[in-house]
Amino acid sequence: MLDFSGLINFSRQCELLSLNRTSMYYKPKGETNENLEIMNLIDRLWTHRPFRGSRSITTILKLDYSFVINRKRVQRLMRVMGIESICPKKNLSKRTNAEYKRPYLLRNLEINRPNQVWQVDITYIPMKQGFMYLTAVIDVYSRYIIGWSISNTLNSDWVHQMLKDAFIEYGKPEILNSDQGVQFTCYDYINLLEKEEIKISMDGKGRALDNIFIERFWRTIKYEYIYLNPSDNGLSLYAGIDGFMKEYNYIRRHSEIQNKRPSDMFINDKCKVINSNQHQLTSYQLPQTPYFKTNNNTNIVLV
Repeated sequence: MLDFSGLINFSRQCELLSLNRTSMYYKPKGETNENLEIMNLIDRLWTHRPFRGSRSITTILKLDYSFVINRKRVQRLMRVMGIESICPKKNLSKRTNAEYKRPYLLRNLEINRPNQVWQVDITYIPMKQGFMYLTAVIDVYSRYIIGWSISNTLNSDWVHQMLKDAFIEYGKPEILNSDQGVQFTCYDYINLLEKEEIKISMDGKGRALDNIFIERFWRTIKYEYIYLNPSDNGLSLYAGIDGFMKEYNYIRRHSEIQNKRPSDMFINDKCKVINSNQHQLTSYQLPQTPYFKTNNNTNIVLV
């Protein structure tokens, strides 16, 4: 690929791309250490009680943690984190992006097979310095984490790419449910699913239980790993989450699915094991992780 950047001065490059030249020199200022501490507290308070809004969180931060803070600041930080209270809102009749919103399809639906219903969502992940966002998609029948990805922005492209990779690896669901976030109420997301002939389902606004399975998973990974193992950087965060995901899918048993592993429910029921003589769980070798290792017979054992 030829590089012509040296032949065109910087001002002309910005002009051709319709970009403001001053914006190209601007480096966004990160959040202060105090704001990062407050955001971590907000995340814990909200994860424990998702119905908490900016008013109640502001009160707790003032009285219980002695922060000098107002509601406006809390609201801004919650927007940065991509979270809001799960409760009925005012002016529910006012619709935004109405053309991209879809009805909730899971009410009274019997879910009895893999790849029948997936749920996708995004959550805030705190680190020692800074933060990232984690998106994941779960198979509701088996609780198997189909795919996941981390990013330092809430841009929708990485979410859509994660879904495309999941479709290639595991096939397509009949229904994919999400909330009404901007990553899902947009043309690219709707077009992607319609092109794949996947039924689109979205939570009702302020309904806490519509996307409950992925919401429960966020609580699990945060309390059992993220809060206990704050990461120094994105690489260590990725490695840690990767290990947790494998432990969650292949090791731990879930009471809600008759004490089976998600891999038992998803892979075996879907007949994804290509040759049981060669691979007891999946069609690929599992890497060594802090959570488990494989022996010579590819049996998974806890470390």
